[in-house]
Amino acid sequence: MKKTCLYEKHVALGALISPFGGFEMPIQYAGITPEHMAVREKVGVFDVSHMGEVTVKGKDAERYVQHIFTNDIAGAPVGKIYYGMMCYENGGTVDDLLVYKMGENDFFLVINAANIDKDWAWMQENAKGFDIDLQNRSGFYGQIAVQGPDAEKTVEEVLGLPCKELVFYTVKTIGDVIVSRTGYTGEDGFEVYASHEYIQQCWDKLIAAGVQPCGLGCRDTLRFEVGLPLYGDELSADITPIMAGLGIFVKLDKPEFIGKEALAKQKAEGPAKKIVGIELADKAIPRHGYPVLNMAGETIGEVTTGYHTLSTDKSVCMALIDAQYAKLDTDVQIQIRKKVFPGKTVKKQFYNKSYKK
Repeated sequence: MKKTCLYEKHVALGALISPFGGFEMPIQYAGITPEHMAVREKVGVFDVSHMGEVTVKGKDAERYVQHIFTNDIAGAPVGKIYYGMMCYENGGTVDDLLVYKMGENDFFLVINAANIDKDWAWMQENAKGFDIDLQNRSGFYGQIAVQGPDAEKTVEEVLGLPCKELVFYTVKTIGDVIVSRTGYTGEDGFEVYASHEYIQQCWDKLIAAGVQPCGLGCRDTLRFEVGLPLYGDELSADITPIMAGLGIFVKLDKPEFIGKEALAKQKAEGPAKKIVGIELADKAIPRHGYPVLNMAGETIGEVTTGYHTLSTDKSVCMALIDAQYAKLDTDVQIQIRKKVFPGKTVKKQFYNKSYKK
């Protein structure tokens, strides 16, 4: 198991440590509920140094990123960030990622920790014929995410990093430090990428200032409540962006990208399965892998992520089910151990986002 540059600091704070994506990561400190509410109401800091970073530079940098990425970055302004996916030829998802435009012919790609080796191999394989300098920088960068309504004030005052002028999904560099404003919690938030030493200093300043350290436990509850996908749950080699309801990030009017033909066909015909939200009438908690049934008791899919939400006090889940049952307000059932609980399909966003746009 790999360790991030902040691992010793998590141990010193008494964090519950568990494997995630090949790293020993903090799951919680004070507890998932207080950490979750700190981000919803004030501010929290996450160690996300396990995420991967890849740089693409050179004459064909934009053309290469366009080739492997579902979103359209043609002519993007410097400082703009795009969310999208890399897909296989059959439309299945290699990974979802962020593409930062750092300069002309200069892109910074942020990928999921569990997929770093797989993504890197796939990117190299598909770089043939492009005049680019492709570098895996995952081992160099540390990263923290400062999230919550007080994130801007905290980054400005505690870390001394001017960030007010950044709007949602933009990035800038301050010396050797990269600061972006995206978030994965439904709240306003900033990401700071820098050397391990600098990130350690940032962490110490934030903890000394009383900012709540947050683990991956509440990172999952926060992203889930606002309907954001997690690779391995709502996206995978078997779950396309169209099935996941993320077609807005698949620009089929682009000249070409890997998987375009398969995704265009699936969009035109309609996918056989779709990711939906389900709300239970009961307080039972649906978990990943639990069967979803129609009212005749037939299995029509399974839960991808489920919780009793901390912000809305409801038992809800996202699930991959047969498309014919995906219409809103369709009656379904979820089998939880030996019992079956009634529910209805609802929008995947269970809590309203509070991004600063």
